[in-house]
Amino acid sequence: MLLKISFLLFIFSVFIVAAKAQDFVGSVRMSLDRGSVPEAEAKLKQYRDARGITPEYLEAYSWLGRYALAQKQYKQAAKFADQTYSRAQVELKKRALDAEPHLPTALGAAIEVKALTMAAEGQQQEAVQYLRDELTHFASTSIATRIHKNINLLSLEGKIAPPLKETQYLGSKPQPLAALKGRPVIVFFWSHWCVDCKAEAPILARLKREYGDKLAIVGPTQLYGYAAAGAPASPKEELAFIDYVRQKYLGILGDMPVPISAENFRVYGASTSPTLVLIGSDGRVKLYHPGRMTYEEWKAELEPLVTASR
Repeated sequence: MLLKISFLLFIFSVFIVAAKAQDFVGSVRMSLDRGSVPEAEAKLKQYRDARGITPEYLEAYSWLGRYALAQKQYKQAAKFADQTYSRAQVELKKRALDAEPHLPTALGAAIEVKALTMAAEGQQQEAVQYLRDELTHFASTSIATRIHKNINLLSLEGKIAPPLKETQYLGSKPQPLAALKGRPVIVFFWSHWCVDCKAEAPILARLKREYGDKLAIVGPTQLYGYAAAGAPASPKEELAFIDYVRQKYLGILGDMPVPISAENFRVYGASTSPTLVLIGSDGRVKLYHPGRMTYEEWKAELEPLVTASR
Protein backbone atom coordinates (compact mmCIF):
# COMPACT_ATOMS: atom_id res chain seq x y z
CA MET A 1 0.00 0.00 0.00
CA LEU A 2 2.79 2.44 0.90
CA LEU A 3 4.47 1.59 -2.38
CA LYS A 4 1.28 2.37 -4.30
CA ILE A 5 0.83 5.65 -2.43
CA SER A 6 4.44 6.62 -3.12
CA PHE A 7 3.97 5.79 -6.78
CA LEU A 8 0.76 7.84 -6.99
CA LEU A 9 2.45 10.78 -5.26
CA PHE A 10 5.30 10.53 -7.75
CA ILE A 11 2.89 10.53 -10.69
CA PHE A 12 1.00 13.46 -9.18
CA SER A 13 4.24 15.42 -8.75
CA VAL A 14 5.14 14.77 -12.40
CA PHE A 15 1.78 16.19 -13.50
CA ILE A 16 2.22 19.21 -11.24
CA VAL A 17 5.68 19.94 -12.68
CA ALA A 18 4.35 19.53 -16.24
CA ALA A 19 1.41 21.81 -15.49
CA LYS A 20 3.66 24.45 -13.96
CA ALA A 21 5.99 24.25 -16.95
CA GLN A 22 3.08 24.71 -19.32
CA ASP A 23 1.77 27.55 -17.13
CA PHE A 24 5.17 29.23 -17.55
CA VAL A 25 5.14 28.87 -21.33
CA GLY A 26 1.55 30.08 -21.41
CA SER A 27 2.39 33.04 -19.21
CA VAL A 28 5.16 34.16 -21.58
CA ARG A 29 2.81 33.76 -24.52
CA MET A 30 0.13 35.85 -22.79
CA SER A 31 2.63 38.66 -22.27
CA LEU A 32 3.48 38.57 -25.97
CA ASP A 33 -0.21 38.46 -26.89
CA ARG A 34 -0.48 41.78 -25.06
CA GLY A 35 2.50 43.07 -27.03
CA SER A 36 4.65 43.33 -23.90
CA VAL A 37 8.06 41.96 -24.90
CA PRO A 38 9.79 43.45 -21.79
CA GLU A 39 7.30 41.62 -19.56
CA ALA A 40 7.92 38.34 -21.41
CA GLU A 41 11.69 38.81 -21.19
CA ALA A 42 11.42 39.56 -17.46
CA LYS A 43 9.52 36.31 -16.90
CA LEU A 44 12.15 34.43 -18.91
CA LYS A 45 14.98 35.99 -16.88
CA GLN A 46 13.27 35.17 -13.59
CA TYR A 47 12.81 31.55 -14.65
CA ARG A 48 16.37 31.25 -15.95
CA ASP A 49 17.87 32.73 -12.78
CA ALA A 50 15.91 30.22 -10.69
CA ARG A 51 16.16 27.07 -12.82
CA GLY A 52 18.62 27.67 -15.62
CA ILE A 53 18.04 26.82 -19.27
CA THR A 54 15.64 23.90 -19.55
CA PRO A 55 13.52 22.55 -22.44
CA GLU A 56 10.54 24.40 -20.95
CA TYR A 57 12.54 27.63 -20.93
CA LEU A 58 13.54 27.10 -24.56
CA GLU A 59 9.95 26.52 -25.65
CA ALA A 60 8.92 29.75 -23.96
CA TYR A 61 11.95 31.58 -25.36
CA SER A 62 11.14 30.41 -28.88
CA TRP A 63 7.96 32.50 -28.72
CA LEU A 64 10.07 35.65 -28.82
CA GLY A 65 11.19 34.66 -32.31
CA ARG A 66 7.66 33.80 -33.39
CA TYR A 67 6.37 37.12 -32.07
CA ALA A 68 9.14 39.10 -33.81
CA LEU A 69 8.41 37.29 -37.08
CA ALA A 70 4.70 38.10 -36.83
CA GLN A 71 5.64 41.75 -36.26
CA LYS A 72 7.95 41.63 -39.33
CA GLN A 73 10.94 42.41 -37.12
CA TYR A 74 13.12 40.08 -39.14
CA LYS A 75 16.52 40.81 -37.61
CA GLN A 76 15.14 40.25 -34.12
CA ALA A 77 13.32 37.11 -35.25
CA ALA A 78 16.51 35.68 -36.75
CA LYS A 79 18.45 36.50 -33.58
CA PHE A 80 15.94 34.78 -31.30
CA ALA A 81 15.74 31.78 -33.68
CA ASP A 82 19.53 31.40 -33.73
CA GLN A 83 19.76 31.65 -29.95
CA THR A 84 16.99 29.07 -29.46
CA TYR A 85 18.66 26.74 -31.94
CA SER A 86 22.14 26.99 -30.41
CA ARG A 87 20.81 26.47 -26.88
CA ALA A 88 18.76 23.50 -28.07
CA GLN A 89 21.95 21.96 -29.45
CA VAL A 90 23.44 22.14 -25.96
CA GLU A 91 20.39 20.33 -24.57
CA LEU A 92 20.70 17.66 -27.27
CA LYS A 93 24.04 16.68 -25.79
CA LYS A 94 22.17 15.74 -22.60
CA ARG A 95 19.06 14.03 -23.99
CA ALA A 96 17.40 12.71 -27.12
CA LEU A 97 15.28 15.27 -28.95
CA ASP A 98 12.02 13.44 -28.34
CA ALA A 99 12.69 12.47 -24.72
CA GLU A 100 10.09 15.09 -23.71
CA PRO A 101 7.80 17.46 -25.65
CA HIS A 102 9.27 20.93 -24.99
CA LEU A 103 12.64 20.61 -26.72
CA PRO A 104 11.27 19.47 -30.11
CA THR A 105 8.70 22.27 -29.97
CA ALA A 106 11.43 24.83 -29.31
CA LEU A 107 13.81 23.48 -31.94
CA GLY A 108 11.08 23.09 -34.55
CA ALA A 109 10.00 26.69 -33.93
CA ALA A 110 13.58 27.95 -34.23
CA ILE A 111 14.05 26.23 -37.59
CA GLU A 112 10.67 27.47 -38.80
CA VAL A 113 11.27 31.10 -37.78
CA LYS A 114 14.78 31.08 -39.28
CA ALA A 115 13.50 29.80 -42.64
CA LEU A 116 10.48 32.10 -42.82
CA THR A 117 12.65 35.07 -41.90
CA MET A 118 15.07 34.22 -44.70
CA ALA A 119 12.18 33.92 -47.16
CA ALA A 120 10.66 37.21 -46.01
CA GLU A 121 13.98 38.92 -46.72
CA GLY A 122 14.09 37.63 -50.30
CA GLN A 123 16.13 34.47 -49.71
CA GLN A 124 13.43 31.92 -50.52
CA GLN A 125 15.66 29.43 -52.33
CA GLU A 126 18.23 29.61 -49.55
CA ALA A 127 15.47 29.12 -46.98
CA VAL A 128 14.21 25.99 -48.74
CA GLN A 129 17.74 24.59 -48.92
CA TYR A 130 18.24 25.36 -45.22
CA LEU A 131 15.06 23.46 -44.40
CA ARG A 132 16.10 20.51 -46.55
CA ASP A 133 19.44 20.36 -44.76
CA GLU A 134 17.67 20.40 -41.39
CA LEU A 135 15.21 17.76 -42.59
CA THR A 136 18.11 15.48 -43.48
CA HIS A 137 19.56 16.00 -40.01
CA PHE A 138 16.28 15.47 -38.13
CA ALA A 139 14.57 13.04 -40.51
CA SER A 140 13.91 10.41 -37.85
CA THR A 141 12.51 12.79 -35.23
CA SER A 142 9.12 14.28 -34.45
CA ILE A 143 10.00 17.64 -36.02
CA ALA A 144 10.51 16.19 -39.51
CA THR A 145 6.87 16.79 -40.50
CA ARG A 146 7.04 20.37 -39.25
CA ILE A 147 10.16 21.02 -41.30
CA HIS A 148 8.51 19.42 -44.32
CA LYS A 149 5.49 21.66 -43.78
CA ASN A 150 7.69 24.72 -44.13
CA ILE A 151 9.40 23.35 -47.21
CA ASN A 152 5.94 22.98 -48.77
CA LEU A 153 4.88 26.40 -47.52
CA LEU A 154 7.79 27.97 -49.40
CA SER A 155 7.99 25.74 -52.47
CA LEU A 156 4.91 23.59 -53.15
CA GLU A 157 2.69 26.21 -54.77
CA GLY A 158 2.91 25.99 -58.55
CA LYS A 159 4.02 22.36 -58.54
CA ILE A 160 2.02 19.25 -59.44
CA ALA A 161 0.26 18.05 -56.28
CA PRO A 162 1.88 14.93 -54.81
CA PRO A 163 -0.38 11.85 -55.10
CA LEU A 164 -2.22 10.61 -52.02
CA LYS A 165 -1.94 7.10 -50.65
CA GLU A 166 -5.48 5.71 -50.76
CA THR A 167 -5.21 2.06 -49.71
CA GLN A 168 -7.19 2.56 -46.51
CA TYR A 169 -10.11 4.97 -46.41
CA LEU A 170 -13.47 5.91 -44.97
CA GLY A 171 -16.38 7.37 -46.92
CA SER A 172 -16.49 6.97 -50.67
CA LYS A 173 -13.55 5.41 -52.49
CA PRO A 174 -10.96 8.12 -53.20
CA GLN A 175 -10.03 8.86 -56.77
CA PRO A 176 -6.38 9.63 -57.57
CA LEU A 177 -5.77 13.37 -57.62
CA ALA A 178 -4.72 13.06 -61.26
CA ALA A 179 -8.20 11.76 -62.10
CA LEU A 180 -9.76 14.94 -60.65
CA LYS A 181 -8.07 17.28 -63.13
CA GLY A 182 -10.48 19.68 -64.79
CA ARG A 183 -11.87 21.12 -61.56
CA PRO A 184 -10.39 22.60 -58.39
CA VAL A 185 -9.73 20.22 -55.50
CA ILE A 186 -9.52 21.06 -51.80
CA VAL A 187 -7.38 18.62 -49.81
CA PHE A 188 -8.49 18.99 -46.19
CA PHE A 189 -6.00 17.38 -43.79
CA TRP A 190 -7.79 16.90 -40.46
CA SER A 191 -7.41 15.07 -37.16
CA HIS A 192 -10.06 13.52 -34.94
CA TRP A 193 -8.89 15.59 -31.95
CA CYS A 194 -8.77 18.92 -33.83
CA VAL A 195 -11.33 21.57 -32.82
CA ASP A 196 -10.37 23.88 -35.70
CA CYS A 197 -10.95 21.04 -38.18
CA LYS A 198 -14.51 20.63 -36.93
CA ALA A 199 -15.01 24.39 -37.24
CA GLU A 200 -13.68 24.39 -40.81
CA ALA A 201 -16.09 21.67 -41.97
CA PRO A 202 -19.21 23.92 -42.23
CA ILE A 203 -17.24 26.41 -44.33
CA LEU A 204 -16.14 23.69 -46.74
CA ALA A 205 -19.68 22.30 -46.83
CA ARG A 206 -21.01 25.74 -47.79
CA LEU A 207 -18.47 25.96 -50.61
CA LYS A 208 -19.42 22.50 -51.81
CA ARG A 209 -23.11 23.43 -51.87
CA GLU A 210 -22.35 26.54 -53.90
CA TYR A 211 -19.99 24.98 -56.43
CA GLY A 212 -21.40 21.45 -56.57
CA ASP A 213 -19.57 19.16 -58.98
CA LYS A 214 -17.30 22.02 -60.02
CA LEU A 215 -15.36 21.47 -56.77
CA ALA A 216 -13.95 18.27 -55.26
CA ILE A 217 -13.01 17.85 -51.59
CA VAL A 218 -10.81 15.08 -50.17
CA GLY A 219 -10.20 14.78 -46.41
CA PRO A 220 -7.07 12.79 -45.51
CA THR A 221 -6.46 11.87 -41.88
CA GLN A 222 -4.23 9.45 -39.95
CA LEU A 223 -4.01 7.30 -36.84
CA TYR A 224 -2.46 8.80 -33.72
CA GLY A 225 -2.60 5.86 -31.32
CA TYR A 226 -5.38 7.25 -29.15
CA ALA A 227 -9.09 8.00 -29.31
CA ALA A 228 -11.58 9.89 -27.11
CA ALA A 229 -10.02 12.00 -24.33
CA GLY A 230 -6.58 10.80 -25.37
CA ALA A 231 -7.21 7.22 -24.27
CA PRO A 232 -4.80 4.72 -25.88
CA ALA A 233 -6.48 2.82 -28.70
CA SER A 234 -5.67 -0.01 -31.05
CA PRO A 235 -5.75 0.81 -34.79
CA LYS A 236 -9.16 -0.86 -35.05
CA GLU A 237 -10.54 1.11 -32.09
CA GLU A 238 -9.12 4.40 -33.32
CA LEU A 239 -10.43 3.82 -36.83
CA ALA A 240 -13.91 3.32 -35.39
CA PHE A 241 -13.54 6.55 -33.40
CA ILE A 242 -12.34 8.45 -36.48
CA ASP A 243 -15.42 7.22 -38.34
CA TYR A 244 -17.61 8.41 -35.46
CA VAL A 245 -16.01 11.88 -35.55
CA ARG A 246 -16.24 11.93 -39.35
CA GLN A 247 -19.96 11.24 -39.32
CA LYS A 248 -20.77 13.52 -36.38
CA TYR A 249 -18.71 16.58 -37.26
CA LEU A 250 -17.81 16.19 -40.93
CA GLY A 251 -21.01 14.51 -42.07
CA ILE A 252 -22.13 17.82 -43.59
CA LEU A 253 -19.43 17.24 -46.20
CA GLY A 254 -21.42 14.27 -47.49
CA ASP A 255 -19.56 11.10 -48.35
CA MET A 256 -16.21 12.90 -48.63
CA PRO A 257 -13.38 10.43 -49.35
CA VAL A 258 -11.12 10.12 -46.29
CA PRO A 259 -7.80 8.41 -47.10
CA ILE A 260 -6.08 7.24 -43.92
CA SER A 261 -2.30 7.29 -44.02
CA ALA A 262 0.55 8.86 -42.07
CA GLU A 263 2.45 8.92 -45.36
CA ASN A 264 0.07 11.54 -46.77
CA PHE A 265 0.71 13.77 -43.76
CA ARG A 266 4.47 13.28 -44.13
CA VAL A 267 4.54 14.06 -47.86
CA TYR A 268 2.41 17.17 -47.43
CA GLY A 269 4.10 18.19 -44.18
CA ALA A 270 0.74 18.44 -42.46
CA SER A 271 2.03 19.05 -38.93
CA THR A 272 -0.74 21.61 -38.35
CA SER A 273 -4.41 20.64 -38.18
CA PRO A 274 -6.12 21.58 -40.33
CA THR A 275 -3.75 21.91 -43.27
CA LEU A 276 -5.57 23.11 -46.39
CA VAL A 277 -4.32 22.58 -49.92
CA LEU A 278 -6.03 23.99 -53.01
CA ILE A 279 -5.24 22.29 -56.32
CA GLY A 280 -6.18 23.91 -59.61
CA SER A 281 -7.86 22.19 -62.54
CA ASP A 282 -4.39 21.69 -64.04
CA GLY A 283 -3.34 19.55 -61.06
CA ARG A 284 -0.95 22.16 -59.69
CA VAL A 285 -1.00 23.45 -56.10
CA LYS A 286 -2.46 26.94 -55.98
CA LEU A 287 -2.51 27.34 -52.19
CA TYR A 288 -0.82 25.62 -49.25
CA HIS A 289 -2.21 26.87 -45.96
CA PRO A 290 -1.50 25.45 -42.47
CA GLY A 291 -4.43 26.41 -40.25
CA ARG A 292 -8.04 27.50 -40.75
CA MET A 293 -9.43 29.67 -43.54
CA THR A 294 -12.57 31.79 -43.57
CA TYR A 295 -15.35 31.51 -46.13
CA GLU A 296 -14.31 34.86 -47.60
CA GLU A 297 -10.69 33.76 -47.96
CA TRP A 298 -11.79 30.58 -49.73
CA LYS A 299 -14.08 32.49 -52.10
CA ALA A 300 -11.25 34.79 -53.12
CA GLU A 301 -9.08 31.79 -53.98
CA LEU A 302 -11.74 29.59 -55.56
CA GLU A 303 -13.74 31.97 -57.72
CA PRO A 304 -10.99 32.60 -60.30
CA LEU A 305 -10.24 28.86 -60.52
CA VAL A 306 -13.86 27.81 -60.94
CA THR A 307 -14.43 30.55 -63.51
CA ALA A 308 -11.35 29.48 -65.48
CA SER A 309 -12.42 25.82 -65.49
CA ARG A 310 -15.92 26.55 -66.92
